[in-house]
Amino acid sequence: MKERTIHIVQQFLVRHPELSVVESPLLKASGRLIACFTSGGKLLVCGNGGSAADAEHIVGELMKGFLLQRPVPEEHRNQFAAALGEEGETLVRNLQGALPAISLVSQTSLASAIANDTSAEMIYAQQVYGYGKPGDALIGISTSGNAGNVIKAFQAGRALGMQTISFTGETGGRLSEISDISIRVPSDSTPEIQEFHVQVYHLLCSMIESEYFDE
Repeated sequence: MKERTIHIVQQFLVRHPELSVVESPLLKASGRLIACFTSGGKLLVCGNGGSAADAEHIVGELMKGFLLQRPVPEEHRNQFAAALGEEGETLVRNLQGALPAISLVSQTSLASAIANDTSAEMIYAQQVYGYGKPGDALIGISTSGNAGNVIKAFQAGRALGMQTISFTGETGGRLSEISDISIRVPSDSTPEIQEFHVQVYHLLCSMIESEYFDE
């Protein structure tokens, strides 16, 4: 792990000592996600309600610059210039390095069709089946750890050979039992769990970005 990344984690724990309980699973999660992206895999993310907004938030931090500049590699700059000339150079100047992540909560038409034709509990599992490949990763966010549609998504992901990472409250629920990595924040209050989740996944995203894009 880079010195900058270690410093990020240390400073986070100084500011949030109550979240020291998630340090070990968080380090494991960052390692698994880095391995996923390095091998050409992608991340799928899902949740409900406020956790659905968190799923979107995570994708936003990974698919473009978060805390660091993410210059496009020289080989891609040359590729765009060769294909598009001056327009390619302009285009690539405004692109940023991206880590492939997809929010499963955004597919409104698809989700409503699945809910209508089969079951609302299948809206994420169906997408995991369609998008997921061995070596990909899946993050599921549930304050209770018992969201039925997230659990079914994890069941599908595990069957497909994906890495599963859950964000829950202190008890973990059923979701933590079927996760490869369970990140359980120390609260049983839904609003407080959600507040902790934002802090923790911001740390996770900053760690991954640091490992990939800090020179």
